[in-house]
Amino acid sequence: MKIIDWYILKRYLATFSVMLLLFIPIGIVVDVSEKVNKMIENKVPFTEVLLYYLDFTIYFANMLFPIFLFLSVIWFTSKLANNTEIIAILSSGISFTRFLKPYLMGATIVSLFALLMALVLVPSASKGYNDFRYTYLKNNPKIRENMDVYRQISQDEFIYVSNFNYMSKMGFNFSLEKFKDNKLEYKISANRIKWNENDSTYSLYGFKKRIVGELDDHLIASDEQKMKLNFDIDDLTPVVYIAETMTLGELNKFIEKEKVRGSSNINRYLVVKYRKYSLPVSAFILTLIAVSVSAMKRRGGMGVNLALGIALAFTFVFFDKIFGVLAEASSIPPLVAVWLPNVLFGILAVYLLRNAKR
Repeated sequence: MKIIDWYILKRYLATFSVMLLLFIPIGIVVDVSEKVNKMIENKVPFTEVLLYYLDFTIYFANMLFPIFLFLSVIWFTSKLANNTEIIAILSSGISFTRFLKPYLMGATIVSLFALLMALVLVPSASKGYNDFRYTYLKNNPKIRENMDVYRQISQDEFIYVSNFNYMSKMGFNFSLEKFKDNKLEYKISANRIKWNENDSTYSLYGFKKRIVGELDDHLIASDEQKMKLNFDIDDLTPVVYIAETMTLGELNKFIEKEKVRGSSNINRYLVVKYRKYSLPVSAFILTLIAVSVSAMKRRGGMGVNLALGIALAFTFVFFDKIFGVLAEASSIPPLVAVWLPNVLFGILAVYLLRNAKR
């Protein structure tokens, strides 16, 4: 590497780091000002608050790192342009493509760090962050599916609960149907079903089991029946943010299991999975766009570049969020929805880069 490469790379990484260190405390202060009253009302332990803001820091940095990266690149590249350093570099015979080399090296370092965060640190931080919010800060949160819960728990077993209360571990109007060769083998029903944590069994009240025979059916009934079933409570009603709390290996297994069960939230889980890869790639795209719009000296100075950068950065985050929501709520394939912002902004990056070279 040449001296100029080290110079730009150090500015790239240093500015990005300073941007994170500046904005994360601001985010914490804003969050504290919004939630301090609820924390006091709910008498949240101080250690819980400290752990929450540790998780908040990681969660917040991962979620908004594209904006921080974009603004930091525009900031220091605009300073280089205003000081005519870029003109001097290009006048020395270095091509614009060669000038981009340290930027791409910096984007590689940041993207690898973001990927490591997404695979290792963010799942744990997301669990702590969301658990705290739903436990202490949200009133009557719909954290789990609790009405008309339907699941396929194995290749040929299906369960249904009309209403389920996770706090009491109790469901109502339970039924389990077992099929063999596409024919109903038996059906279990109960007025109530309760999970017993001490021995991992279920108590079925108003128990009935109808065994289907070739000529007639056999009925077994009792007021209460204790038995083991092929599912647990978290499988029956997983929390809405369950996918965010899993590592990649855990998430892949969970998605396969939920596909077999016919879960209606598969798209939501797939969006989380694909974002683990798409977000680090966005570092390259946003870096190229930032350099393209800020490498030339403008009449309005750095302010014009920053204004344009903020607009583009928030547009990217908006597209990323809106397409993710559309994938969860409609028939848009999650892979397309997650990668579409990168594709659109990648095309924009190529267009701006060609104009900047001229």
